[in-house]
Amino acid sequence: MYSCINTAILKGITSTLVTVEADVSSGMPYFEMVGFLSAEVKEAKERVRTALKNCGFELPPKRITINIYPASIKKQGCGFDLPLAIAILKAMSVIDYEDDRKIMMIGELGLSGQINPVNGVLPILLDAVNNNISECIVPYDNRNEAFLASGIKIVPVKHLLDVINYLNIGDEPIYDVDLPKEEPEELSYDFSYINGQKVLRRACEIAVSGMHNFLMIGPPGAGKTLIAKTIPTILPEMTKKECIVSSKIASVSGSFKDNPKLINERPFRSPHHTISPQGLVGGGNIVMPGEISLAHNGVLFLDELTEFKKSTLELLRQPMEDKEISISRASGKYTYPANFMLVAAMNPCSCGYYPDLNKCRCDRNSIKRYYNKLSQPLLDRIDMCAEASTVKYKDIVTKGENESSKVIRDRVVNTHNIQKKRFVNESYNYNSDIPSSDIEKYCALGNFEKRFMESIYDKYSLTGRTYYKLLRVARTIADMSNEDKISMIHLKESLMYRGLDKKYFENCL
Repeated sequence: MYSCINTAILKGITSTLVTVEADVSSGMPYFEMVGFLSAEVKEAKERVRTALKNCGFELPPKRITINIYPASIKKQGCGFDLPLAIAILKAMSVIDYEDDRKIMMIGELGLSGQINPVNGVLPILLDAVNNNISECIVPYDNRNEAFLASGIKIVPVKHLLDVINYLNIGDEPIYDVDLPKEEPEELSYDFSYINGQKVLRRACEIAVSGMHNFLMIGPPGAGKTLIAKTIPTILPEMTKKECIVSSKIASVSGSFKDNPKLINERPFRSPHHTISPQGLVGGGNIVMPGEISLAHNGVLFLDELTEFKKSTLELLRQPMEDKEISISRASGKYTYPANFMLVAAMNPCSCGYYPDLNKCRCDRNSIKRYYNKLSQPLLDRIDMCAEASTVKYKDIVTKGENESSKVIRDRVVNTHNIQKKRFVNESYNYNSDIPSSDIEKYCALGNFEKRFMESIYDKYSLTGRTYYKLLRVARTIADMSNEDKISMIHLKESLMYRGLDKKYFENCL
């Protein structure tokens, strides 16, 4: 007898509807699975056989053929266990329900028949709604995540017998949705807690206002890491669309916590400098999103930038331009979003105290080697660079009237609204994303400003990319002042943050 069950396979943060077909017919006893299957899917045969036996269902001594189509897509993951078991039981006439029911199921089987959770439930269900699937059976431990999808009936189950009872007699298992208590969170970081570093605070606000990539350079203990961790407190709230995409990424990566709420706080990712290339940009035997995708719609903070492997950092160049990462494997091409704000911190030299010659122990060759760890193409993709000065004693003990993150955030939101209104007919939303073809349109300069930029172009050995970068930052500074035109004061301030160059070690050359 023949049967088929709907399920899905993940491709990046989207899913593709696939069908598990089962045929139980007379012939030499045999269990065959086809359909371009990975090793973990092929292993499902033994898991399903043992789970059925422990649930009281012996496979008949017949020829059992399983096909998962379309065969052009490689099937990976453990979510095929449950639909595979149900397809076999339906072909054996153990389960009987109307074929016109648009039902889908996902889940991994334990040997006892227990249904274990899988990754990627949220994106699968959101795409299932678009495919006119009316109900979905999911593992009980994925229930809170599953209920985030609307427009589809969710049936959480703990055991294979629960699925059989539901399909045969409509005995829907009783479940609970754990709703956490809404408790106001105490802010661990706030700009009101940071004394001194007025230049760095200003640079942070400009960077966030235009979503510019930002590099901080300064001696140890200057507060670079503290300021970086405080940046999320001045980022605007996420839109509903951004919440859904971030939740999808978290679901696929397996980091989605058992919380029935969409991720509504902008992510802040701070990987250690020993991270592997796959951990940073994604990949692996089973392709998973990396830190740059987990930081989508938020901040990726790279502390001690020069301690990262140069080959690993170079992988950031293309995603920073494309706002996504495409990973090609034999099993197919996987695309994950990677639109993040890069914030990095580093010391000015190996010992950390250059150019203070009273403390610095580095010679010019060691300083050169230190800066050569960063390639110029990567540095050209960092819009702003600011120095963190040494913290003075009075800055530590004096409690000044510092602006809170809420006050700064209100200004940032206003600047973002100006940009969104300006770019309403464009494919981008922020000044940092203005392509070179639109620079003249949105960053137009007067004759006096053009002569000024012409004079500094050769003086500071600018490139085309750094020139456009200066104009984008100047555009943001003008927006922060609610001014339509870029003036000299905006250009000069932008020039202060022009990036990492020889000024940090010119005395040693």
